[in-house]
Amino acid sequence: MLPHPTLATRYATPEAKPEYVNRLFDRGAKHYDAVVDWGFLRSGASYRRWSLQQHGLLPGDHLLDVACGTGLVAVAAAKILHTADNITCLDASTGMLDVARTKLAARFVLGRAEQLPLPDQAFDFLTMGYALRHVTSLEDTFREFHRVLKPGGKLLILEVTKPTGRLAGFFFRLYFRHLYPLLTRLFTRSDDARDMMRYYWETMDACVPPALVLAALQSAGLTETKRNTVLGLFSEYTAVKARPGDLPLPTEF
Repeated sequence: MLPHPTLATRYATPEAKPEYVNRLFDRGAKHYDAVVDWGFLRSGASYRRWSLQQHGLLPGDHLLDVACGTGLVAVAAAKILHTADNITCLDASTGMLDVARTKLAARFVLGRAEQLPLPDQAFDFLTMGYALRHVTSLEDTFREFHRVLKPGGKLLILEVTKPTGRLAGFFFRLYFRHLYPLLTRLFTRSDDARDMMRYYWETMDACVPPALVLAALQSAGLTETKRNTVLGLFSEYTAVKARPGDLPLPTEF
């Protein structure tokens, strides 16, 4: 399952998507942190750390941050773990990885979520921050997540989800489609940064509904699948890799 239909104005086929996305984020990487910081009213760092703590990241855990980008989730995790030694950051964009390397002494790996170049059952906790829309297959991605997690390991996916209400949807569209890209261009003076934020909106607008994300998590063999919402805007998808003998628990939406 694609996280959203092919965006024909961006790339011609699903197979062309990874190369397009990599180029887009390579070009915009140097602006990414500043744009995300003010674009979310400087709340991102505290929210990421709070969410990781709420969902059970503990000192001593070995963490895999998939599609780590510039390392924003990994930096928050390092504060909880009190070290970056147990953190592996993976991304397909060399530009994003170059920025992330300046922030913490984690292990950095170039790779894609659908084909993780990592061993089985290696991690206690797996995160993906605001990048689920950029993969080419939800099922392939989630099967890989299941494979690299240890039995009992936890998964946390953070996403921005388009509201369903008419009024909330209007303001969501106004900000992310129009104001955010415009302000990004104004403050960065970069067409690449503006284009990155335009793509951000396009993928959110076209993304599959949360129920299908939860169904794909279950299909990959993950259990205790849940979606928590914050402010009606932020989705926190969580799941667990069952231990042998565990009984399945129902999905929570």
